[in-house]
Amino acid sequence: MTERIDDLTGLIAGGGVVVLSGAGLSTDSGIPDYRGPSGAARRHTPMTYQTFTRDSLARRRYWARSHLGWRTIARAAPNAGHRAVAGLQRRGLVDGVVTQNVDGLHQAAGSPSVVELHGSLDRVVCLTCGNLTSREELDLRLRQANPDFDARVAAVNPDGDVDLADADVTGFRVVDCGICSGGMLKPDVVFFGETVPAPRVADCFALVERARLLLVLGSSLTVMSGRRFVLRAAKAGVPVVIVNQGATRGDGYAALTVDAPLGAVLPELARRVDAAGPAALPAVPVGGGVPVGTASGGDPAPVAV
Repeated sequence: MTERIDDLTGLIAGGGVVVLSGAGLSTDSGIPDYRGPSGAARRHTPMTYQTFTRDSLARRRYWARSHLGWRTIARAAPNAGHRAVAGLQRRGLVDGVVTQNVDGLHQAAGSPSVVELHGSLDRVVCLTCGNLTSREELDLRLRQANPDFDARVAAVNPDGDVDLADADVTGFRVVDCGICSGGMLKPDVVFFGETVPAPRVADCFALVERARLLLVLGSSLTVMSGRRFVLRAAKAGVPVVIVNQGATRGDGYAALTVDAPLGAVLPELARRVDAAGPAALPAVPVGGGVPVGTASGGDPAPVAV
């Protein structure tokens, strides 16, 4: 572990870093992921854009679940990992953050220049007029429309909703857009069946191609939405470093992998960078695409397929 953090510190010290973060970075804030060690098995079919827009009963079920789950997301606070990334940005070592998360915790920790790849749960968009409103405003309107609605919540899912029985959502009232009077409201996030807006993807590709190093934090890179940036980095000759608990689908492209909790690695990394000062950290040269092992020692990192 110590040796790996030494290597990681040297790599980050060279600056020009772009961070790609996933759900594993937010688990210490009480938001579970699906695939990591603390992941929650998905017990319901993920909502698709097509189902949300075409099926009023499914839409009501979604908003009932999300209305309860939002309380946990809204209360979540940045953890030491988020603060460490923000600190590295303040030091000028991290040029930008691309996050797959929709919880807003990077910004809450003080990070500027965050690209929210999949949007954010704290915004709501009208699919008719395009008006954006805050989730706090919608939460108030839903509470007013459903003053007696409550249900026992066992756990919140990574995408900000909860599992409810059909009986629990009977009678839940969905509200429409207050600007165009009747427009369908949707969280400003990318649902299954939607695509990330092309300009947003292009901005992320440009960030990666300009980077000296792509640092992946807490993502299994299972889906192409995030993995494509690792593939683009490899194609552009930009070294990739991955810090994650467990193997990822990008390990075969990584110059360094650290298999360890982010809540332990990132604060220690930030501490070492701060202690060394701006001129005392030699950048360790890296060779793209060669995994050099895990945090625990010399065995090669496993590659997930």
